[in-house]
Formats: sequence, structure tokens, C-alpha cells
Amino acid sequence: MVVILLLCIGVTVCEARPQRKIYNRQYADLKPWHLGFSVGMHFQDLNFTHNGNITADGQQWYAEVPSFSPGFCVNVLGDLRLHKYFNLRFSPGIYFGNKVAHFRDQNSDLTNKQDIKTTYVVLPLDLKFSGDRLGNTRPYLTVGAMGTFDISKKRSEFLRFNQADAYLTVGLGCDFYLPFFKLNPEIKFCFGLTDVLQHKRPDLVDDPETMKVTESLSKVKSNMVVLTFYFE
Repeated sequence: MVVILLLCIGVTVCEARPQRKIYNRQYADLKPWHLGFSVGMHFQDLNFTHNGNITADGQQWYAEVPSFSPGFCVNVLGDLRLHKYFNLRFSPGIYFGNKVAHFRDQNSDLTNKQDIKTTYVVLPLDLKFSGDRLGNTRPYLTVGAMGTFDISKKRSEFLRFNQADAYLTVGLGCDFYLPFFKLNPEIKFCFGLTDVLQHKRPDLVDDPETMKVTESLSKVKSNMVVLTFYFE
């Protein structure tokens, strides 16, 4: 009974004593610049604009990407402090992924599909807007631009895409200050700016059955959603 009484008194004293908040890495945000890296996943999509073309045999083809497959991405990071609330971030990396485009003829039951594998070298440049630090967390938003270059091998298929593309990006995340590093989970939305479809296909001059899908599209833009975990 005495032991239990002493334990209860000890717990009561500890609870009554005000707890001091421990701030990890208090001076991390004061560095003029720092390095880091990230790993994560991304989902690719294509936005098709159709022109309503009807072939000589009455076919009218439409394309879509009905589902999304996760891809892997890894980046290195260079962060430059501009102000208490602003940082400029450059995070080149490489994205491995794929998307499956499905094609269907509006006037029949004919369908087809194409598995589009990509290996993007990416060059994102972002401006980071951070809020005030709340304990060991700090929310932020990013806006920026990203250039990509697809280094995967090209094949003669229904659709072929340009190697280079450019995106506008918007992201949000949160800095978590851990004892030895910062962990930043971030989600970013990437909106393609250019028409990536190759409309001239000399490799399909003698294959009108394959070319008819390209002829039914006026433009194609690429979009991505990227979920990354930064270690800084």
C-alpha cells in the first residue's frame, strides 16, 4: 500500500509540473542553404482533346486513361533561404512510371490499348511559402515549374509522344522537425503546358490502321500527381 501511495503521489506531482516543449533543430531554418533528398511515388495521366475525325470506313476513335498506376521517383534537393517565409528549391531527379491508354471506336465495339512506359529526367524549380512554426511542425505551400525529358526507348505504336515537356506545379506539405533531420511529406499537382503528341508519324505511312488513333486527336497534355517524402 505504501508503494502504491508513493507512486500515486509521484504521478500527481509529475502531472502538476508544467511540461516544457522540446524544439528539435531550432536553427535549421536559419541556414542560408542546405541539401537533402526525396523518395516517393507519382501517378501519370493524359488529357486527350478529340477532333471528331471519322475514317473512310466510318470509324470514330476516342482515347482515355481509365485508371492510374503508381510509379517511383527519387530526387536530390538544393534549398536556398530567401526570407523567413520564402525558400527557392531545386530538386532534379528521375521518375519511373507508366500509364495505359485505352482506345475505342464510337460506332462499333472495336477497342485497343497501349501501355506507355516512361523514364523522366525532371528539373523542378519551386518557390516555397512557409507558415509559422507550431512546435515541431511547419506547414507550407509551393508553386513552380518543372521541365521533363523522357529517356525511355520509343517504339512504333498507336501514339508516340515528344521527349520534352513542361509543367506548372502547385504543392502543399508540412515540415516535421525530428531530432536529427526534417521529414517533409508533400503532395504536388503538375499540369502539362505543351501538346506532347507527335502528329507527324512517317513510321506509320504504310500503316493507316495504327495511324487512325493519332488522326482522331487534336492535342494531348500530360498531368501528374506526385507524393514525396523529403529528408533535409
